[in-house]
Amino acid sequence: MHSRRNLRPAGAVTVVLLLAVSPAAQEQPTVPAYTQEEIDAAIQKVKQDPNIGGTRTMRMLKWTETERKPRNSNRGWLSWVTGFFGWGMQSARYLVWLGLAGLAGWLGLYLFRAIQTRGLDVTAADTFVPPTHVRNLDIRPESLPPNIGAAAWKLWERGDHRAALSLLYRGLLSRLTHVHRVPILDSTTEGDCLVLLSGRVPAKTGDYAAQLVEAWRGFVYGGTAAPTPAVQTLCDGFAGALDRSVARKIEGGE
Repeated sequence: MHSRRNLRPAGAVTVVLLLAVSPAAQEQPTVPAYTQEEIDAAIQKVKQDPNIGGTRTMRMLKWTETERKPRNSNRGWLSWVTGFFGWGMQSARYLVWLGLAGLAGWLGLYLFRAIQTRGLDVTAADTFVPPTHVRNLDIRPESLPPNIGAAAWKLWERGDHRAALSLLYRGLLSRLTHVHRVPILDSTTEGDCLVLLSGRVPAKTGDYAAQLVEAWRGFVYGGTAAPTPAVQTLCDGFAGALDRSVARKIEGGE
């Protein structure tokens, strides 16, 4: 009797638990079984959905470290030389044009200076007014005889040595100013006259002028008369050294 009473509560608890579990087990839905083909078809359909999409490829920057190779010094030098010659070949045309432009500029400057200098010389020659007197000596062409050499020799033969040498020196100054366009002034001395002849008259005229000035200064300042043969040579050579034909030869480049 006593053991039967103990079993009753235990059996009642068991029954209650079974009743509580059985409805929950009955309410669980049964999961249908799918084949592999149906699963693959469903996955393919999901991939075709544009909202879900498939695989997207995105590019991103990423720092990478590369191994530095040791540089070959000889190879670098050869590369530099090759590059330099390549640059020179490519730039040769520009260098040629640059050289031609520089040459044209230099030639233009040279011509400009030459024209300007020649213009100044012509202007100076055109505006030069020969003086009528040089240190109280009348050098006007109309005050001199047509043949100065012959007239001076006649004065020398008559013994008028000062007048003969003065006529030769006056004729020299007149020819230099009116024929050869030497810029002699009224205050020009004998030495100044010889300096002005440099580069303006031919050598023959310069030599004759030096001999005549020496004879004139020796007589006027030194009181010594030149030898008669020397004076005769000066008289005979006056026209050949100072007349207009000599100036024309210089203008013609002879």
